[in-house]
Amino acid sequence: MITPRPRNVIRKRVHTRIREKMSGTAERPRLNVYRSLNHIYTQLIDDQNGLTIASASTQGKKGETKGYGGNVAAAREVGKLIAERAKEKGVKKVVFDRGGYLYHGRVKALADAAREAGLEF
Repeated sequence: MITPRPRNVIRKRVHTRIREKMSGTAERPRLNVYRSLNHIYTQLIDDQNGLTIASASTQGKKGETKGYGGNVAAAREVGKLIAERAKEKGVKKVVFDRGGYLYHGRVKALADAAREAGLEF
């Protein structure tokens, strides 16, 4: 009998395949998304220098993001927050790295909110 592969193993394989084709620079960093069951995390990464330029998550200080991190509303807040922090650092254009997740639900909400707040990708 063939045992099914755990979802995270498949996601990591997809993410590796995506990462082979994209990387972030200082001018256009990579906007990386990690989604757990209860929270969502995002980082702006300069892969050439190995630096994290900015980050935002639902696990930050209380009041920065509203409510529980495992929903679409919280993902929208994180998208707005990362866009604001990117603007502070002088970043306008990014490369979106969905982290192997489907572009749907919380990942899509975060991306749309970041676009509305001024990031270009």
